[in-house]
Amino acid sequence: MLIDFLKHGSNAALTAAIVAACAAALSGFAPVVLWAIPLGALCFFASEYTTHRFLFHAKPSKVPFVLRLQHRLHYDHHVEPGRLDLLFLPLWFVVPATLGFAAVYALATRGDASLVFSLVTGSLCGLLYYEWVHYVAHVAFAPVTPYGRWIKKYHLWHHFKSERHWFGVTNPLVDVAGRTYVRVEDVAKSPSVRILHP
Repeated sequence: MLIDFLKHGSNAALTAAIVAACAAALSGFAPVVLWAIPLGALCFFASEYTTHRFLFHAKPSKVPFVLRLQHRLHYDHHVEPGRLDLLFLPLWFVVPATLGFAAVYALATRGDASLVFSLVTGSLCGLLYYEWVHYVAHVAFAPVTPYGRWIKKYHLWHHFKSERHWFGVTNPLVDVAGRTYVRVEDVAKSPSVRILHP
């Protein structure tokens, strides 16, 4: 299972980047600010929701190149939710997104290299965790913990009940704030849950 996870998308590169960041911190090569690592992960989890809801579910572009990106990044994943090659974020998306996070963190911290390094490391950890939770939701695997089993069902509601709800993959907190969290029994099955924007 872990081998399948690592050979798709950007997962092996993310794992290598996190291991390299930990090695750099432990060796003293890159000073680390410990409290900034979980903050970077939290920033990623907030962006997980906003990216999924407002970017990946955006209306189809009239620009053919952008439309192809929309299909690869998310539309086709709704059509075939079990296809692993459509499940994970590709490296060509992850690298610019990481650079974007780094740029925002550099502006917010006035270029404090230790803070930027720590925040980016936290965001990468958040992204790798997101990819793992997303993977577990879509493969034949029963999570061990009650929360793991529940969050798997939670994500599958988004794919098989309504594409307008439950955008959080790792947690429902931003769905609650964004009013896209509802009880599953209160939602009718959407006719466009598999084909976004028919």
